[in-house]
This record gives sequence, structure tokens and C-alpha cells, in this order.
Amino acid sequence: MIARLLALLFVLTLPLAAQAQDKIDPLMVRALTLKAATLLADEGAEAARPRFHAQGEFRFGEIYVNVIDLNGAWVIYPPAPKNEGKSVLNVTDSDGKLLVKEIIKVAEDQGEGWVEYRWLNPASNRIEPKLTFVKRVPGKDLIAYVGLYRP
Repeated sequence: MIARLLALLFVLTLPLAAQAQDKIDPLMVRALTLKAATLLADEGAEAARPRFHAQGEFRFGEIYVNVIDLNGAWVIYPPAPKNEGKSVLNVTDSDGKLLVKEIIKVAEDQGEGWVEYRWLNPASNRIEPKLTFVKRVPGKDLIAYVGLYRP
């Protein structure tokens, strides 16, 4: 009975999460990244993958959790799971910034922090500033990050 109620509550709150995407701010992005990193530390990437891919707590609207390893390969990439396992180490933003190398540097040097770059926003089809919070996963050679487009 309780499981059914929880499932119903989850289904009913999904549209709210999608609507709330317009109200996402950097503090929420940071909190989501930290929560994702904790899940990865506790349960591992294979257990977290279905939760990160599914619409819900870790993926709604344009918000989703990325996970890369310290070599710059996508471990979890919800927008295009077929690209998981591919190296993105040398990916650059529209200004030529080696953003994955910067993400790795922040994670390795500081453990967590912000990375700013310019990226194509699929909603507007324009290059826009993006602010991403990066967190090195404790006890793993993984980095979780979530980005937010800034107008």
C-alpha cells in the first residue's frame, strides 16, 4: 500500500519538477550535483545510471547529471546514452575553451567548484553562457556535474 502511494506521489510530482526547471538556480544545481555524487559514492555508477537516465529527481527539463571519469570519458550521459564510454577530453566550447579538461582540473584540484563556458542551448538553439557545478565523487575516479544555462 505504501509503495503504491509513493509511486503515485512520484508520478504526480514529475510535471512539477519539469515546471520548476524555469526556477532552477545555481544553489539548486549545486545541491543536485552533491546529491548525485553521494549516490555514486554509495551505490556506484551502474546502480545510479537508471536513475540518472530517467525523467525525475536527477533529470528534468534541460537539467541532467553528467558523469565522466578522470580520463575524460563519459560514464553517464542522459541526453545520448549511446555516447557513454566515449572520450570527451578534448571537447571545446564555442570560444575554444577545453571545458572537460577544466572540469577535471577543478575536480582534482579543489574537489568541487564552478566552471563557466559557452554552449549551444537546445531550447533556444543559440550559444549561451552555461554555469556548471563539478564534484569529484568521494572514493571513486568519477566526476559528477550539472549545468545551468544563464540568459
